Amino acid sequence: MVTTSISKNSTSCSNEAILSNSDGFTAFCFGGYHIRFKAPYSLERYVDVVKWDNGYLVVLAKYIHNAEPEEEYIDLKPILEGLYIDSETFLKPIKKVRIAYA
Repeated sequence: MVTTSISKNSTSCSNEAILSNSDGFTAFCFGGYHIRFKAPYSLERYVDVVKWDNGYLVVLAKYIHNAEPEEEYIDLKPILEGLYIDSETFLKPIKKVRIAYA
């Protein structure tokens, strides 16, 4: 089962999106949107963004069961479409994705 949620804030003017995880969810923030979806149960944190390709992310992720980070793949297009967000319009201005934690 995929759990997603979205909230919209009015502040954002950058071409950079932010990826993080907390409380069992992955968060992708851009354009005032804060999109959360269920993360793998053993995910500790995202370590680095290896590649950003218009909605497709290759990241290094640290899991509880492995001492070394593993390559993980996130496809945002089906998540955005499930939230009735036009993925082409939403993703087009994003030039970079970075990992951030509060």
